[in-house]
Amino acid sequence: MALFNRKNNDAPATTAAVDPALAALTGDYAIDASHSSIGFTVRHAMVTNVRGSFGEHEGSLKLDGGNPANSAASIDVKIASVSTGIADRDGHLVSGDFFDAEKFPLMTFRSTAAEQLGGDKYRVTGDLTIKDVTRPLAIDLEFNGSATDVYGNERVGFEGSADILRSDWGLTWNAALETGGVMVSDKVKLNFDISAIKAAAPQA
Repeated sequence: MALFNRKNNDAPATTAAVDPALAALTGDYAIDASHSSIGFTVRHAMVTNVRGSFGEHEGSLKLDGGNPANSAASIDVKIASVSTGIADRDGHLVSGDFFDAEKFPLMTFRSTAAEQLGGDKYRVTGDLTIKDVTRPLAIDLEFNGSATDVYGNERVGFEGSADILRSDWGLTWNAALETGGVMVSDKVKLNFDISAIKAAAPQA
């Protein structure tokens, strides 16, 4: 089920009817951190991948089933919550060589636009800030659907990814390998798996 109606540029300029199922999704949502993950994949020593995630994050979504231009996303990630499964490596990541988490505790994303790419695939564009450096980022997402859970919460799900060059955000530490190449690739894939709960309608 597509979340937003896609405009047909060849059709006459008429107002398309809004699918009631889509209209029902319109509203404000809080990201459920306990059922969501925000992580990354980066090449290590030129031959393998290291995967990590941030255990502490919060965010909100504003969905409009009739007009995607009114939709928005906001995410705050606590850098010190990074985990790659190796404590020494995690300590290096939060140090001044990489994120400098003590000085810059948060990584943030604020959306500026959304568009449908086809079917249930979307692209959300916004500003990603790391270490006080803000640059544009486009995240390709797939809408996984909506459901009411066993507690009566209305949920929506999205998953997707975006490729960045970490050096664009001042993350430049590296070490040369004796066989050539470097310890950590500049290219990093950010991974998003989001479950969000719809806020209750205000009482009249």
